[in-house]
Amino acid sequence: MSPQQLRIGVAGLGRMGKRHAMNFHAFTPRAHVVAASTPDETERKWAADNLEGVKIYADYDEMLEKEDLQAVVVASVTAAHAEQTLKAIEKGYHVLCEKPLSIDVQIAQSVVKAYTKSLQSHPSQKVMCGFSRRFDSSYREAHERMARGDHGKPVVFRSQTADLLDTSGFFVEYAKTSGGIFVDCSIHDIDLMLWFFGEDCKIKSLQAVGVTAVHHGLEASGDRDNAIATIEFYGGRIASLYCSRMMAAGQEDTTEIICERGSLRVNMQGRKNHFEIHDSLGVRRELPQHYYERFREAFVTEAQEFTASCLEDKPAPIPLQSSVTAVAIGQALQRSLVSGEKIFFDENGLKI
Repeated sequence: MSPQQLRIGVAGLGRMGKRHAMNFHAFTPRAHVVAASTPDETERKWAADNLEGVKIYADYDEMLEKEDLQAVVVASVTAAHAEQTLKAIEKGYHVLCEKPLSIDVQIAQSVVKAYTKSLQSHPSQKVMCGFSRRFDSSYREAHERMARGDHGKPVVFRSQTADLLDTSGFFVEYAKTSGGIFVDCSIHDIDLMLWFFGEDCKIKSLQAVGVTAVHHGLEASGDRDNAIATIEFYGGRIASLYCSRMMAAGQEDTTEIICERGSLRVNMQGRKNHFEIHDSLGVRRELPQHYYERFREAFVTEAQEFTASCLEDKPAPIPLQSSVTAVAIGQALQRSLVSGEKIFFDENGLKI
């Protein structure tokens, strides 16, 4: 291992944890995954087969205690994100936590508070929540052009996350702990909205409506499988968010930023690759089948840039407080979705 490599421990080896582990292990030359932890025996077997040279633990605390780490990637179940992040912060480690920090905004804010306090003893420490779309080349180009003012001030933000229809029943079970469709499914769109409109944008009102069309078991958790939100900002801006868990063709994540003199669009005509079928049925192309297939390269970029920020003592690519704001907005939208209430805020962010 080179002294210029970041020594990393990975917490959680479920679907997302496996991806993070492989991205840091195989595609991030400046990172060295030295350990991983998961209470799941099947996941530990996967790690033994796929993470050569990596020490595998059943217990997260034991990994923190025994390994000489510099950073931790928290990719465990959502309910453990905040607790595991706090333990790593207390150790002085850099942390990349998979979104969200927590489905509870107060707990998420407590992570920021702990990190702020830790900086007094560990001024070079980096802690961020992983919002992958900020690392996607298409979204970055759109943001750069908007920031240059090529098309004037952004006025309308439209974005959607639409997942492939799940027939396994996963979403119904997952909804019990996910925080709901806006905290889980739409959190990326909310994060993009904050990125394009500015972290300091102030919400004037919001309202959400939704239906349960195919996953009827979601109703027991107060959730929906399709929902639409309208958000009004002070200063004359609006946003429209759509989230769905019943797309028939594949993953359809799109965004449009309408500015004073033009619009910037990302993935409005989705495609898996540049392959098309031309036959008697017409012309068609395939779509990515899940989120990671669409944003695989963005996750690799995220791993590489997080590693660079730690090794070179550069600011983390995403401010941690932004992650708390995203959860707060998602929670407010979820409340509006369930209650049918339109929620108003004053310019200090307090509910009217």
